[in-house]
Amino acid sequence: MGDNAVATSQPLATAAGLAMLHKGGTAIDAAVAAAMVLTVVEPTGCGIGSDAYAIVWDGKELHGLNASGRSPAAWTPERFSGGTTMPQRGWEAVTVPGAVSAWIALWRRFGTLPLSEIASPAIRYATEGFHVSPTIARLWGMTGPELSVQPGFADCFMAGGRAPRAGERITLPDHGATLRLIAETEGEAFYRGELAERIAADAAAHGAALTLDDLAAQEPDWVGTISTAFGDYRVHEIPPNGQGISALLALGMLDRHDWRSGGPDATGVTHLSIEAVKLALADAAEHVADASFMRVTPEALLDPAYLDRRARLIDPAAAGDPKAGQPGPGGTVYLSAADAEGRMVSFIQSNFMGFGSGVVVPGTGISLQNRGAGFSLQPGHVNEVGPSKKPFQTIIPGFATGAQGQPEMSFGVMGGPMQAQGHLQMALRILGHGQNPQAAADAPRWRVNGGRKVAVEPGFDPEVVAALQAMGHEIDVEPPEAVFGFGGAQIIRRLGEGYVAGSDPRKDGCAMAF
Repeated sequence: MGDNAVATSQPLATAAGLAMLHKGGTAIDAAVAAAMVLTVVEPTGCGIGSDAYAIVWDGKELHGLNASGRSPAAWTPERFSGGTTMPQRGWEAVTVPGAVSAWIALWRRFGTLPLSEIASPAIRYATEGFHVSPTIARLWGMTGPELSVQPGFADCFMAGGRAPRAGERITLPDHGATLRLIAETEGEAFYRGELAERIAADAAAHGAALTLDDLAAQEPDWVGTISTAFGDYRVHEIPPNGQGISALLALGMLDRHDWRSGGPDATGVTHLSIEAVKLALADAAEHVADASFMRVTPEALLDPAYLDRRARLIDPAAAGDPKAGQPGPGGTVYLSAADAEGRMVSFIQSNFMGFGSGVVVPGTGISLQNRGAGFSLQPGHVNEVGPSKKPFQTIIPGFATGAQGQPEMSFGVMGGPMQAQGHLQMALRILGHGQNPQAAADAPRWRVNGGRKVAVEPGFDPEVVAALQAMGHEIDVEPPEAVFGFGGAQIIRRLGEGYVAGSDPRKDGCAMAF
């Protein structure tokens, strides 16, 4: 608790954000510093070549930033003909990385400290070294060997032919030099200068389509937010191409049922929540894509009449296997920061699948995401791969405001398709039932896996598991080592004139305040 707060998935990143606040910087300075550090100390979830989104309360109003990148202009459906799914690794999975553009856009609009100062903790850890934390060492060891065949990966991340062990000190000097150049040029080197040339040259050397023109065209979009009512609050998300609308659909449907009749762990409330998520994910899979290609608008999906119709499909006593509706016309890191002047930021950046594509541009430390894997190869689908198009994205920052529009909470849950489901579970616990952020982050979670299949963490109440099974849910109690499948959460809740922050122990989460 404190007047200023930072919550991230790694203690060194939290400390970097807090250092910016101690220097008189804004919550946004803190968030950008933490995001840069996370590319160094948690490369299993993000990198300089990630994508990013943010929701910012500037002290007076809410802003939404979509800094996801587009596909190369040469990506046509014909390029991927013969396949049934998009490539998940290698250069053919890489879209234009947007995280750097997010850092710069946020800093230019809301930052006060010099960019060189904001970048200094990340540069120091990269060049002078840091101790690999146990969780990151485990993830590194799980996926590193598989990705060693990808261009540049082994040279950057497998020194001595192996992943680093927990507690081992490593340096990433190329990574540090790249961050320094990004800070010195305010991102220009990455999209239109020396770094862009090296990225494009490596793409060409491996027969990939990404070009200098593709990189130079990257522009982050200030898109505002979409929202829905839940209880006494409004929950906000970034509009598509992300899956944030899934969380809003699920919360809107749940709010049309009696979720107040029991606590967040009660069988009936858990069942209603699971069923609402199923319906929401079905709609997202059918309708969500690059906003300019969607055939139905977010407003149509969130229309109260449509939510009424979808909510009526939930059977309070039995599990269902719903399909998408049709409205009428109409390995990720998450962090949050808040400052004493009232600013709050909800920020997320990601490679997508752990290290992402596995591609690392030689001599730069730039590991590239694999967001191209989010496209569909189904002909005619709204999310079908195409040129200069944003893919469906899983990463979503969340935010909640009160009845009078005042800021209440910035929050997020990491973990691919778990994210929208996690947003519902955090909103239900904190906004709906008044749990504190740490209790909500600690609580066991569930995850819809398709059809009637639902995975739960081992700490789930066995009596609730049995009751859900009796309702037709196919429950899989996953072992403790599968904890990453339930994501990690960071939350900052406004508390009077200050804040209370919580962070998830499933990863190396750390919340600090002063």
